[in-house]
Amino acid sequence: MISHFFETFSRVGSATQTVKTFTREGLLFPSRLRNGKQVVFQQLTTSTAMRMLHNPRYAGVYAYGQRLYRRTVDGKKQLRKRDPKEWLACIPDAHPGYISWEQFQHNLKVLEANGQGYQAVRASPPREGAALLQGRVICGRCGSHMSARYAARRGQVDTWYVCHRAYAARGEPHCQSIAGWPIDEAVGELIAAEMTPAAVELALEIRKEIEARHDEADKLRLRAVERAQIDADLAQRRFMLVDPNNRLVADTLEGEWNDKLRILADAREERERALCEDRVTLDDAIRDRLIAMTADFKTVWCDRTLPNRERKRLLAYLVEDVTLLKFPAERETRIHIRFKGGKTETLTTQNPQSSAQQVKTRPEVVELVDKLLDDHICAEIADILNDRGIRPGGSARRGKADAKFTDLRVIYLVKQYGLRSRYDRLRERGMLTKAEACAKLGITESTLVRWAKYCIVKRHAYNGYIGLYEPPGPHVPAKQCSRWNQLAHRAEIIRQLNSSKCVDPKERAVV
Repeated sequence: MISHFFETFSRVGSATQTVKTFTREGLLFPSRLRNGKQVVFQQLTTSTAMRMLHNPRYAGVYAYGQRLYRRTVDGKKQLRKRDPKEWLACIPDAHPGYISWEQFQHNLKVLEANGQGYQAVRASPPREGAALLQGRVICGRCGSHMSARYAARRGQVDTWYVCHRAYAARGEPHCQSIAGWPIDEAVGELIAAEMTPAAVELALEIRKEIEARHDEADKLRLRAVERAQIDADLAQRRFMLVDPNNRLVADTLEGEWNDKLRILADAREERERALCEDRVTLDDAIRDRLIAMTADFKTVWCDRTLPNRERKRLLAYLVEDVTLLKFPAERETRIHIRFKGGKTETLTTQNPQSSAQQVKTRPEVVELVDKLLDDHICAEIADILNDRGIRPGGSARRGKADAKFTDLRVIYLVKQYGLRSRYDRLRERGMLTKAEACAKLGITESTLVRWAKYCIVKRHAYNGYIGLYEPPGPHVPAKQCSRWNQLAHRAEIIRQLNSSKCVDPKERAVV
């Protein structure tokens, strides 16, 4: 169990992730009670994991003088941990250990690197966030460590790399703030291209690691079954040796025996279930993923089902650090990538536009709207633009590619860009309002509405509800009430007179 603990920490690189792995696999860890006489198996805790990782005894080292006790002026005892170089005694290989002294020192360096800090050399362990370069980004201006920030906007989470060392220390503005998704996309494409020759070797190593981990977990479960079997045998032996006349003692021992048998059955069932799950995982899911990785690493790298933590772990084996330098005037960012072994690569990405720039309507669309306002209302203009496949500026946002024009969007464009409204255009062409048309024709508004319905008077709408009317032509209609002269007949006569070449003003359509 102790060896499996250190192997798990070497694999995941974090004390917290080690605890989560033990909890997920259902493994119990030995712990001694406060009285120091009894050992129980319980869930692994973070404090226990940190205490074991800092204890040199597990590396087979005899150490003395790790702490310095001093008395203060008021008589209180003060404790200070000494550096390993200041220990009074440090004897490696004093007894058999679970790990080597070199591995113990490496674990301490990993724990120190996992701490949160501003130094560029300190990289946090991979986490679930979407920032691919988490803990590996360096500011190209001041050389400080850049942090990953997340912002929820319109139902999506955006990633940003921010250098806030100057702000946190001296209250100055942020050194750099760079959108993360273009950087991650460019680096991911480069990694997919660079990893093609080494994909087979990496897949084999991962496969061996997974199989070894499942074998080790099965050995631990088998030991748990053996311990439960021993406890059950001891309980049975005690029950068989009891005097039958002592019914109270016999009942107690029988209950303990039943409890041990129940624990034994649960341990066996848990081992069988874990074996089935591990076998299915290896045979069906992971084996197919490994084969796909050997065939096309880029497909696996871009797989949406691949957890972000695993993608970052793969990146950690290849990339040492990434330096970002933003050029706002040129709207681009330079990416300097330093691989393991010293190889470097430089990429250039375009900075994403601001929200206002993304939703800004193109100038040619504004010109088209200005032209269509001469003959159409805003709702008709929206339909014309949609039929031509023209999309508003808001369609540039992620997830809004199917956005379409509406009458409200067209009205907003007219007001925002200072275009002449359709009402002003019609008035410039001599159109009359309802009151002006009624006064000129000598009719009421209700009659004017009925005449416009039968096209006796031409009406031009300037919105969806109200319109203006054309001035009367040479054949001015006159109001008349007759059952033998319907509005439809009079409208036809008006159209014929207007289409004829006769322009005698005395000829009036009797209406």
